[in-house]
Amino acid sequence: MKAFVFHGAGQSAWEDVPDPAVKEPTEAVVRVDSVTICGTDLHILKGDVPEVRPGTVLGHEAVGEIVEVGGDVRTVRPGDRVLVSCITACGRCDYCRQGAYGQCRGGGGWILGHLIDGAQAEYVRVPYADLSVHALPAAMDSADAVLLADIFPTSYEVGVLNGHVRPGDTVVVVGAGPIGLAAISTARLFSPERIVAVDLVPARLEAARELGADAVADAREAPEQLVADLTDGLGADVVIEAVGVPESFELCTRMVRPGGHVANVGVHGKPATLHLEDLWIKNITITTGLVDTHSTPTLLRMAAAGRLPTSRLVTHTFPLDRMEEAYDVFARAADTGALKVVLGGERYDVVAVGTT
Repeated sequence: MKAFVFHGAGQSAWEDVPDPAVKEPTEAVVRVDSVTICGTDLHILKGDVPEVRPGTVLGHEAVGEIVEVGGDVRTVRPGDRVLVSCITACGRCDYCRQGAYGQCRGGGGWILGHLIDGAQAEYVRVPYADLSVHALPAAMDSADAVLLADIFPTSYEVGVLNGHVRPGDTVVVVGAGPIGLAAISTARLFSPERIVAVDLVPARLEAARELGADAVADAREAPEQLVADLTDGLGADVVIEAVGVPESFELCTRMVRPGGHVANVGVHGKPATLHLEDLWIKNITITTGLVDTHSTPTLLRMAAAGRLPTSRLVTHTFPLDRMEEAYDVFARAADTGALKVVLGGERYDVVAVGTT
């Protein structure tokens, strides 16, 4: 099959690799119909995630059709259309029993496109399929569904829920890329008084307005002052970091009010300074986290009911074999206006896999 393979920092290619096959009785093989690119994939290509070994197929967000299952798989069968979650869950370890699937110690967690071959390919092997794929409603479009593999549960769980957004809050989202925009969309579910979006790119700030931000600010033009003006000098109740660079994290800590919450979602490749000389007295809570995807079933129901603006985040579509072009467009988002790029489309042919 063809797949997008990481070969070291700055090196990657769409190339031939062996077809995947079920190795354990709890696994499934999925034929990929739609897949997308995550900001984390860009971090991997920059060398920010050293655990990813050269030769690994990237990608952890996909929709497709089950074509093979192991003997212990009970919840899906060949022919089922499924969402492949970015998080794999064994279901047995202490973390999984708490619903903290991102911290799975039984061979799960974030492994696709990280520790094992991922989903930016024609087929993907999914361990622990019973808990790691979700059956999709027939009417749900793949390009919409694939956004529920990562960005919506990540923004909702690590940003909105970890940040404890409440009715009447002032919420600031730093970074209006796909994660930040999904955070704006899901924060609105809790009726905050206002949401402020901060970014460097005018097109992304406009997208933030369209998705529910009440105010926007250029990150280069003292957004702290805007937030102070809106809150009588107190600062925001919740600040969500959705970029992953030191400057954005430090900006978040300057905009949060005493007793407020900074929820870090961004993937950081460099150290950030924690100014405890200013923060120690302010009762600030800072949370970090990897998504657990415990909210995915709920978000799927909401998306099926038209309650989530998934399709509005998709700005570019490509055939699967134009992966390298799609990466280029996504990586140059400031120039291309890319938010979320989706590759592939609906397919209904019958394909046999599992042979090499």
